[in-house]
Amino acid sequence: MPQITKVTSQKKRKDRYNIYIDDGKGEKYAFSVDEEVLLKFNLKKGKDIDEFDLADIQYYDDIQKAFTYALNYLSHRMRSELEIRSYLKKKEIDDPIIQEAVYKLYNYKYLDDLAFAQAFVRTQINGGNKGPLTIKLELKEKGINEKIIEQALLQYPFEIQEEHARKLAEKSIAKEKGISERALKQKLEQTLLRKGFSMEAITESLQNVSLEKGDDEEWYSLCHQAEKAHRRLQKYTGFEYEQRMKQALFRKGFPIDSIERYLAEKKELS
Repeated sequence: MPQITKVTSQKKRKDRYNIYIDDGKGEKYAFSVDEEVLLKFNLKKGKDIDEFDLADIQYYDDIQKAFTYALNYLSHRMRSELEIRSYLKKKEIDDPIIQEAVYKLYNYKYLDDLAFAQAFVRTQINGGNKGPLTIKLELKEKGINEKIIEQALLQYPFEIQEEHARKLAEKSIAKEKGISERALKQKLEQTLLRKGFSMEAITESLQNVSLEKGDDEEWYSLCHQAEKAHRRLQKYTGFEYEQRMKQALFRKGFPIDSIERYLAEKKELS
């Protein structure tokens, strides 16, 4: 039966050891193992070792390698179980080994999907740019189950959602100069929906911002949109031009009386 003749630590990895054996044909390098595996199997000089031992040693060392890969991956930030599994899969590690490594991570408290989800939600809240529906979707993509997601989202109460939606709306209002009041409201609703806010939070937030435009500002917006529409419609004349212009401006949210006023003034100047 082969016998261990020497155990040496690796130069670059002090936590891994090279095992040498003599199988009757002289000493030779056999394999390397992690320090934890070395201790688990009591691998030392003079120990006899057979094929079954080698298979067990290899199996546990593969688990330890996967565990170490996962720890390195976790050193940058918290990860979900799915992220860990996907990462190890890319390392071409077999599923049974991944399963054991994940179990070991949970056992040592390195993996905790609830803690991960709560930390993720806190980060997104601090960013202030995402509503709960978007955060929920992103957590689902990371493999977090519904129950854990709902528990983590308790950190994002309605009043904070409304505050974030309101601030995003105010930023958008400051950038929008050439559209009607109605179109502005529709655009804000669409923007906040895309960000993952509920209609309840959107409605509440828009009630707390000023969407009203003064007469001069609204007229400026109408003229601005009319000039843009004119560039597309100048090939038309007379009644057809007026009808198409009315349709274009009405779709932009301007009231019909203001549109007719614009067309009347334009006709007087022509």
